Formats: sequence, structure tokens, C-alpha cells
Amino acid sequence: MPDIPYAVAAILVAAAVTWGLRALPFAALAPLRASGTVRYLGTVMPVGVMVILVAYCLRDAPGTGSRAVAPLAALAVTVGLHLWRRNALLSIFGGTAVSVLLASALFAQ
Repeated sequence: MPDIPYAVAAILVAAAVTWGLRALPFAALAPLRASGTVRYLGTVMPVGVMVILVAYCLRDAPGTGSRAVAPLAALAVTVGLHLWRRNALLSIFGGTAVSVLLASALFAQ
């Protein structure tokens, strides 16, 4: 069993490394807050993320037929919720819920 000074030193080193790793992002982001590029990305990224989510979710969706009902209805609900409330979290959760419910109800085997 290691002696007490060794264990205390190991705990102190682990605590210092943990504290440093947690503080590092805040220290690195402080100079970026005044950056015009970061402000631009903050306004453009949410739209880009939503476009990527739509493309990913609809990539395998059939264009016609009864199997197209769930993803297209979920897309309509997502867009409608977002236009109504302007809340991305509500839009994503609402559209996901409609998609899962319709897919489960219509295509349960």
C-alpha cells in the first residue's frame, strides 16, 4: 500500500490537472468573444445545423406512398412549431415525437 505522502501528492496532481482542464476552455474562449468571425458563426450555425438535420432525417425517406407520411408530417410539424414559437428545442422534440408516433402507429408489424 502506498504511503500517505504519495497518495496525497497523487490526489493533488489529479485535482490540479482536472481544474486546469476545466478552466482551459474559458481561458481560450475569452479572446474569441470579441471576434467578428465567432459572431458570424453564432448567427449562421443554427440554420446550418437545422439543414443538416433535415437532410439526415429525410435521406432515406421515400418520396411517395404511405411510408412517406411519417417523415413528411414530422417535417411539417417541425416547421410549423418553429414558425409559431421560434424555439429550436420545441421544434426538434415535437417533430421527433410526431415521427416516432406515426411510424409506430402506421407501420407497427
